[in-house]
Amino acid sequence: MTTEKQPPTAPPTASAPAQGQGQASDQAPRSPRPVALITGVGRSIGIGAGIARQLAASGWDIAFTYWTPYDRRMEWGAEDGAAASIAEELARAGARTAAIEADLTDPGTPDRVLDEAEQRLGPVTALILSHAESVDSGLLDTTVEAFDRHFAVNARASWLLIRAYGLRFRGEPGAVEGRVVALTSDHTVGNLPYGASKGALDRITLAAAHELAHLGVTANVVNPGPVDTGWMNDELRQVLTRGTPLGRLGTPRDTAHLVDFLCSPQGHWVNGQLLKSNGGAAS
Repeated sequence: MTTEKQPPTAPPTASAPAQGQGQASDQAPRSPRPVALITGVGRSIGIGAGIARQLAASGWDIAFTYWTPYDRRMEWGAEDGAAASIAEELARAGARTAAIEADLTDPGTPDRVLDEAEQRLGPVTALILSHAESVDSGLLDTTVEAFDRHFAVNARASWLLIRAYGLRFRGEPGAVEGRVVALTSDHTVGNLPYGASKGALDRITLAAAHELAHLGVTANVVNPGPVDTGWMNDELRQVLTRGTPLGRLGTPRDTAHLVDFLCSPQGHWVNGQLLKSNGGAAS
């Protein structure tokens, strides 16, 4: 994948935004660059940030969400100033940016996120779902509260984001312009609520490939496999590396290259797929 490749020609060119639910007012002037909304861009070494960098280099303007309280309660902790530094980096690549703090446990958040993205940057052409709630627990020790929170963030919020995007999207009649790409995982053993809620995310996204097709939108799911973004210890790194035929772990850039392709004109024929981009890692 090269950064010289052109993104979809322009944001949808209809004369008016969607009416009714989720309508944004005072929409930003349109840019020659299409707009991607990427969720889960809270840390500079994360997959979401890697995707944002690649799409910015390929000619996209970038709106992204982050949620600092989630990182604070994880063992890696919050990265102070991450949203601002990521936005500055994307701006240096030529992108207009909008960093949006978003609590996806709140069912009202997805519409508010689309509102703000549209008001600041214009209509959203690509929706990239890379957010996640992920706290390890198994069948016997998962609490109801943890189970519900995983499904609220990983499944319900993803459905509501895709729904809000679909209600607003206006493309050229007969053209394939819109993109939905969701990141998933097949990890379930000892990680039950995460894996189960990601399974639900898969089904929701693949349904969108059919139910949004009349709008000129494709929808795909990407499983990036083991990507070390600071959550692995040395023992786990060694085990996962041995299980990968190519002899290394995945990187955010690996995932970003595939997402970049799916969002390009060359990727428009790929639709309704669950794609593994994991170096052949064993399940």
